[in-house]
Amino acid sequence: MYPVRRCSSLIHRDLAALCISSPASAPKHKLYPLSLHCVSRCGVSSTEPITSRPSSSLQVCHLGSSISNVRLFGSMSQSLSSVPLERTHTDVEECDLEQVNPETLLRKCEEVLRTRPPRPHRDFIRTRASAKHNPQIRVMQWNILAQALGEGKDGFVRCPIEALNWAERKYLILEEILTYRPDIVCLQEVDHYYDTFQPVMFSLGYQSSFCPKPRSPCLDVCGNNGPDGCALFFSRDRFRLLHIHHLRLSAVALKTNQVAVVATLQCQVTGQVFCVAVTHLKARSGWETFRGAQGANLLQQLKSILSAQQEEAVPFFVCGDFNAEPCEEVYRHFLNSPLGLDSAYRTLSNDGITEPPFTSWKIRPSGESRSTLDYVWYTRHGFSVDAVLSMPSEEQIGPDRLPSYNYPSDHLSLVCDFSFTQEPHRLM
Repeated sequence: MYPVRRCSSLIHRDLAALCISSPASAPKHKLYPLSLHCVSRCGVSSTEPITSRPSSSLQVCHLGSSISNVRLFGSMSQSLSSVPLERTHTDVEECDLEQVNPETLLRKCEEVLRTRPPRPHRDFIRTRASAKHNPQIRVMQWNILAQALGEGKDGFVRCPIEALNWAERKYLILEEILTYRPDIVCLQEVDHYYDTFQPVMFSLGYQSSFCPKPRSPCLDVCGNNGPDGCALFFSRDRFRLLHIHHLRLSAVALKTNQVAVVATLQCQVTGQVFCVAVTHLKARSGWETFRGAQGANLLQQLKSILSAQQEEAVPFFVCGDFNAEPCEEVYRHFLNSPLGLDSAYRTLSNDGITEPPFTSWKIRPSGESRSTLDYVWYTRHGFSVDAVLSMPSEEQIGPDRLPSYNYPSDHLSLVCDFSFTQEPHRLM
């Protein structure tokens, strides 16, 4: 067993520096993290099936003074109050946070994680030569494991509870993102959006949108940090937001607890427009038909969004934890969709049509589960797959499987490099 991580005294000093007095309307004995007050929680109710708001309506909040890098690092050592979020709907937010050098923050992560074993080494496997005229888009898909579920409900019997300590596990998550530097990040099971991911990712140059589940299982866990949901992050330098939609998926005409975030983006360099969606379908065996209906509904809503924007030919990505093996109906829905979709990780196989043997590997009281559940779908007419991040070996994962001291989630991240198939029609 590996030793439990202890944060440095510097981190604890930063934690104290980041706490400020509560607003007048709150109990005076409470302290609130500074990063929480930078959040603008305007939005449209998540109970509506489709919501849209153009980027021009984004609200910007100001803290009155810039936040130093030291304080930003310290904000990652914070946890939000155990009180659930006042609202269960959100949209894209911006905060006046000081920008941080990614290399500097990556070194900080490595410092905090110095007594943990290193993450599994993974190489990019190039599938084709990238076009010089067409800048690549790097996309990450990852179910990061909600903190409340990891500690309170999922029952990872071979994972020491110390390995799931949020004070360190969040650094492992951020280290994974910083290592691969994706332009677009699609995350599921995010229950620390406001106090960690939104402010930290914004400081790294990402704009974001978060859609919580209407009835998140995280809320059943004592001491939870609010509902989990899907979060979409994209580089502000690379892309301009045109439209954002929060979807609540349906099955057999019934609204379900699963959601999706869909963004229409425009490349700042080439002017090309595309969509990206992030979703998380219903889990567990016995729900295969239900997942199939959710997937069909998501495809229909995507088609409606493109049609409403008069952009039916716009290419798109759909990233998510589908909780479905390739043999399931929902996989066939996507593969055979008239929208012309393909799964990026099929390019890793010798035949070009086989998915990886696993994207999730865990041990619960019911037994060991080794499954392929996560996918990066893309439109064949719009994108080419230039490279994909390899999957770690069984030896790298280790006998206790995931999560562990050296990997923060029970799902592996998927990372792909794409290029537009069409040459840019104009430069911005």
